[in-house]
Amino acid sequence: MSTQKLNKTYMAKTGEVEQNWWVVDATDKVVGRLAGDIAMILMGKHRPTYTPHVDTGDYIVVTNVDKVVFTGKKLDQKRYTWYTGWPGLRSETARERMATKPEQVLTEAVRRMLPKNKLGVKMLAKLKVYKSGQTHPHQAQSPQPLELAKK
Repeated sequence: MSTQKLNKTYMAKTGEVEQNWWVVDATDKVVGRLAGDIAMILMGKHRPTYTPHVDTGDYIVVTNVDKVVFTGKKLDQKRYTWYTGWPGLRSETARERMATKPEQVLTEAVRRMLPKNKLGVKMLAKLKVYKSGQTHPHQAQSPQPLELAKK
């Protein structure tokens, strides 16, 4: 009987993985493609040390979110609905939402791609979204530029 070394599966522990900061310019990026790429980085699936039950993802700062685009006729046909507590649902089109709260469009798209549990809430808290301009209050973390959602 030979003594072989067995390969062990690596499982990351909380606080063991160093989390980086990235800054993404959302100008002329498609909402769904950008949200999918951001969700993968927030979950940590871009790392070889990805562990499903541990938050191994990075922080992402998104700027110019008011300049994202929808493909096809989604800007007029996509509807966001929500319940207010009163009878009937409230709803608005993507065009109306982009005019008033463009940050919420990308944040909701990313939120729906993350796990639906407490860990997903922690992951979403690492997403920082800002309307226009390159200025954001996270300069002290020295975020590195990252190109996502290439066409």
